Amino acid sequence: MRYVSTRGSCPPVGFDGALVGGLAPDGGLYVPEEWPEIDVHPSAERYTDVAVEVLAPYVAPAMGRDELRPLVEEAYATFGHPEVCPVRPLGGDLHLLELFWGPTLAFKDVALQLVGRLFDRELARRDERATILVATSGDTGSAAIEACRGRDRLDIVVLHPAGRVSEVQRRQMTTVDEPNVRNVAVDGTFDDCQDLVKAAFADTALRAELQLAAMNSINWGRVMAQVVYYVTSAAAVAPEGPVSFSVPTGNFGNVLAGWVAAQGGLDVDRFVIGSNRNDILARWIDSGVMEMEGVEPSLSPSMDIQVSSNVERYLWELYGRNGAVVAEAMSTLRATGRIDVGEARMARVRSAFSGVRVDDEATLAEIRRVHDETGELVDPHTAVAIAAARAVPSPAGTPRICLATAHAAKFPDAVEAATGIRPLLPPHLADLLEQDERVDHLANDSAALADYLRATAR
Repeated sequence: MRYVSTRGSCPPVGFDGALVGGLAPDGGLYVPEEWPEIDVHPSAERYTDVAVEVLAPYVAPAMGRDELRPLVEEAYATFGHPEVCPVRPLGGDLHLLELFWGPTLAFKDVALQLVGRLFDRELARRDERATILVATSGDTGSAAIEACRGRDRLDIVVLHPAGRVSEVQRRQMTTVDEPNVRNVAVDGTFDDCQDLVKAAFADTALRAELQLAAMNSINWGRVMAQVVYYVTSAAAVAPEGPVSFSVPTGNFGNVLAGWVAAQGGLDVDRFVIGSNRNDILARWIDSGVMEMEGVEPSLSPSMDIQVSSNVERYLWELYGRNGAVVAEAMSTLRATGRIDVGEARMARVRSAFSGVRVDDEATLAEIRRVHDETGELVDPHTAVAIAAARAVPSPAGTPRICLATAHAAKFPDAVEAATGIRPLLPPHLADLLEQDERVDHLANDSAALADYLRATAR
């Protein structure tokens, strides 16, 4: 498998180059030259067996199945459920795909527990070190830290928007006491943090000096690893297909992984995108125009985003894999705050995706409804997915899978406001709110970040 940039201005690389490089030199995102066919029968397989079969074509020839399997087994041994990503009935044709059984209680663990090990293997092979630079809207940061902590060949610096993540999310990052981990609170939004990361990668001297690498979903390894749970969950509820998925998303990375699975042959009727009040994706699907607005804090902070980075990978396909056109579109979005892909292309978008806006009031109502009807506590992001699924009916007999992207205890204030019940953290995080925090503060300034990275790199 070879990987090309969505902007078409740099030569193809192998999986190892796409993994360690993260962002392509021309500012684009790496995508595989082809979508490999998914040819497994996971109903009779363990999650790890399916993962090896699904991922093997993406990592070849850099890595064979015999090299991939122990990394996969080790990564998912960290999960607290034997099925890794179990599916439970939610009533009627609705099902809940639980993606929060990893060490940091969020779906980002599913990819990053594996990606951290893939990085370690590749850096050891090259006899190199790297600095992982990550922007987070809440969950990626702690999952990336957990994947990197204590690894000799990796330093990790995580940027989060000051005051815009939940206390549990923040403390899962800032209480980690490891010499290779640094947390930075940035005066701004997640999009500001993401822009700082992209500016650092665009600084070729800085990038080379510190061997900068990414674990955000701009890194193909993240998207690739998430394809697996779409395959296993579809097989669990409808081995003969089709199914629909409802995904809470701001950065488009999670739902993009499902779309990739569909390109490989998974029988999917529709992807429903659940947005909060920061509804750029839902507005795009509704109006045909992608237009950025201000970011407003919400009860589902991991989706408080207006620049959905992974849309670029989808636009690459939508624009006929024409990198020059994609580069122009992304430049226009940055310069004007809007792009119009045209009605013919939007017809293709709408044939695969629906978008639903779920505001804070509706989110609380959905948390309350789910608890009243099932006794289950769900976090605000999961509630957005369930509410969005109920707003877009599927054809009769088509199961709908809602992605539960975080444990309810990561957002106890919202859950308690809706239900009167404060969810408890699992035993391994029970003392989280009592631990000391370690965090630095920076202005929203790329030069300040460059100075910080140079000063703190080991």
